[in-house]
Amino acid sequence: MLDGLRTASKSWFGKAILTVVFGLIIVSFAIWGIGDMFRGFGQGRLAAVGDTEISAESFRFAYQNELQRLQRRFGRVVTNDQARQAGLDRQVLGRLVTEAALDQKARRLGLAMSDADVAKSIMTDPTFKGPDGAFDKGRFDSILRDNGYNERTFVREQRAVYLRQELADALIAKIEAPQLVVESIDRYRNETRSVEYFVLPASSVAAPPEPDPATLQKFYDDRKAAFAAPEYRKITALTLTPATAARPEDVPEADARKLYETVKAQRFGSPERRNVQQIVYPNEAEAQAAADKIRNGATFETLIADRKLNDKDVDLGLVTKKQIADAAIADTAFALKEGVVSGPTKGAFGVALLRVTRIEPESVKPFADVAGELRKEIAQERARKSVQELHDKVEDQRAGGKPLSEAAKAAGLTARTIEAVDAQGRDKNGAAVEGVAGDADLLRAIFASDVGVDNEAIATRDNGYKWFEISAVEPARQKTLEEARVPVLVAWRLQETQRLLTQKTADIVKRLRAGEKFDEIAKAEKAEVKHSPDVKRIGAEGFDEAAVVQIFDQPNGGFGSVATPAGRMVFHVLDSATPDFNPDKDVNKQIAEQMKSQIGEDILGEYVKRLEKDYGVRLNEAVFRAAVGGQEQ
Repeated sequence: MLDGLRTASKSWFGKAILTVVFGLIIVSFAIWGIGDMFRGFGQGRLAAVGDTEISAESFRFAYQNELQRLQRRFGRVVTNDQARQAGLDRQVLGRLVTEAALDQKARRLGLAMSDADVAKSIMTDPTFKGPDGAFDKGRFDSILRDNGYNERTFVREQRAVYLRQELADALIAKIEAPQLVVESIDRYRNETRSVEYFVLPASSVAAPPEPDPATLQKFYDDRKAAFAAPEYRKITALTLTPATAARPEDVPEADARKLYETVKAQRFGSPERRNVQQIVYPNEAEAQAAADKIRNGATFETLIADRKLNDKDVDLGLVTKKQIADAAIADTAFALKEGVVSGPTKGAFGVALLRVTRIEPESVKPFADVAGELRKEIAQERARKSVQELHDKVEDQRAGGKPLSEAAKAAGLTARTIEAVDAQGRDKNGAAVEGVAGDADLLRAIFASDVGVDNEAIATRDNGYKWFEISAVEPARQKTLEEARVPVLVAWRLQETQRLLTQKTADIVKRLRAGEKFDEIAKAEKAEVKHSPDVKRIGAEGFDEAAVVQIFDQPNGGFGSVATPAGRMVFHVLDSATPDFNPDKDVNKQIAEQMKSQIGEDILGEYVKRLEKDYGVRLNEAVFRAAVGGQEQ
């Protein structure tokens, strides 16, 4: 949220530039190594750029805000140690150093911004606007309070942000992307090739003979890592979520029926729909005259012809009552019988005669069809309240020294034993283990633990918990050839088949280049010749990336082959075309904007690096370590 506050009032161009530039500067600090370049600083401050100071308090504030942002993003707790291992402390420090360098330059240039201008910028910031589009003081105060600001400190921060933006705009606001480069990119992306091709499957080559022992041994020796047995762990697991704790069978039918009556129209029904036609007249007199014609035997089609209208002019389509914006028209239309013409109805845009040509009645799924779904929904909602109670019962039992299986039984739950699971959540047969596979947090915890360790419960995204205990560890090991013979043979046959297929298509390409006919070779191979007129480097239907690359590696009239999921493709490039460059196309405008942004990033990044070099950057390493709670950086 802090980043959002700091950038909220910037122009779109400034947002695009500064966001990436600060990232580049952060990376540059990681490369340089801050610890080696910042030495000999006083004990009272964390860092300084020239005479612009960075206090330990401001660093801690920025660091904690960034840590909270990461936690919201990942939906789980990120510890301080994890954040430091990921380099978050250096990233925040790099950003603050960059800001300090720009602030120093702004002061030396004498840049300033009046209180009135700052206030105006904040008042027009979309972040602080209410539902009516106007500045909302209550929303403003709430956002500042949630982020640890008072009005005075926020205004001071925003003034600095605006002045940094002035510097950035002066350097890069007028940058334009070179049109020649944009044109080259456009031509590269949109060059189109027309190709004919056919695909030979693996079955088009003879099955390879069985390998002799020496060949199979060498194949295995060259690929031993592919045939290793991973580490497996035997675990006792318990999952407690609203879904697992729910008992739909205990939900009374009356409760399910009550919910059904409340939601059936919105969830299980479709409202009545009618095909409505209308002829709008400028006044009631003309509409009444037309209604009199209907009574005297005229048809609705006659009225349409009299006003020189067509079906599109009068047809509102098949609509629900709510889809007709004019309430008076809707009421009349949904009171008519099918085929009957209404009397004059005064609407928002004139006086109308209406006709309904088709009626689709309202339909609702019967209770019996949805009772199970509703019972499950009610049961899960009620179970949410009991999950925490069951969690506490399990934890109380575990605190008393009981193993997980007994603790679960005492709480009325059932733990299960998983005989073997690897780090990818698979069993020894390669099948996914239900409740474990796909749960990255659980697998990470399982393989970070050990036998006899008392593991913390893992919170799930649906407000539940997962427990586990390690019963045994089977270390990873290298399988012998005899153990892995079946998968080794399968892998060898696959590789040998691909080799034979590649050799065959290479021979076909040679024959094509020697002058043989494409269609005749395909016919001899009993392969279907297909044609694609619009293959581009950015992709083409039916062609994967490798095929596109190979096609563009050949000149017009060239031949080639490439592996595909179905076998191996043999292709012939028939011709190519490059469209005329149009700088006004949306995609070319986007390319130009991206290039302009990248050029601006490079310029601004170099500018900030030079400022830091000119002003000098100093760091009090002891204060820095204390601020992030680390012993070594």
